[in-house]
Amino acid sequence: MSIKRYGVEGGKGQGGQHLPFARAVEANGWLFVSGQVPMVNGELVTGNVIVQSRQAIHNLLAILKEAGYGTEHVVRCGVWLEDARDFAAFNGVFKEFFGENPPARACVETKMVVDCKVEIDCVAYKAPAA
Repeated sequence: MSIKRYGVEGGKGQGGQHLPFARAVEANGWLFVSGQVPMVNGELVTGNVIVQSRQAIHNLLAILKEAGYGTEHVVRCGVWLEDARDFAAFNGVFKEFFGENPPARACVETKMVVDCKVEIDCVAYKAPAA
């Protein structure tokens, strides 16, 4: 089995903190994308759940694209919301990006590790090239 890691250098979180994990790991056609929050260049994007959801999904899609995947390859997403009352608003944003290719999904309310309203990860699959 071949394994390829994307962003193994980690990247930077809030306050320039080093993040000790890969952005994504690919193994035999499966791509596991780490949780994405609404962050740009190590700084959280401020705004409501709609603004933050769009940024978190843009971050997720950028990693998919880097690895050669698209929304049509996403099998499952995991979503964490800071406030369950944001569920309907988040669904609206999610549909903007995944409406034609809806994956399986789980969504839970939780206290966030960083001061944001949403985090999203995914698993994607694309048959390996022969």
